[in-house]
Amino acid sequence: MHDISELERRGIPGVFVASNQFIDAAAAQAESLGLDTARVFTPHPIQDRTDDEMRAIADDAIDALIGALTGPG
Repeated sequence: MHDISELERRGIPGVFVASNQFIDAAAAQAESLGLDTARVFTPHPIQDRTDDEMRAIADDAIDALIGALTGPG
């Protein structure tokens, strides 16, 4: 989350991506850091996924990632 925060401070749009196991932790960290960065969560676990499974996760997340970067409209 610190990396996305630094990019945002430099005017470079970014999206925080993590598996859904970390939703609460990401919210707590964002609040403690005073950040309101875009976040996209993927299925957990990521570790030990096959290449095909990772491609499917990426395919499923791409619209949310693009939407988070471009905003509404």
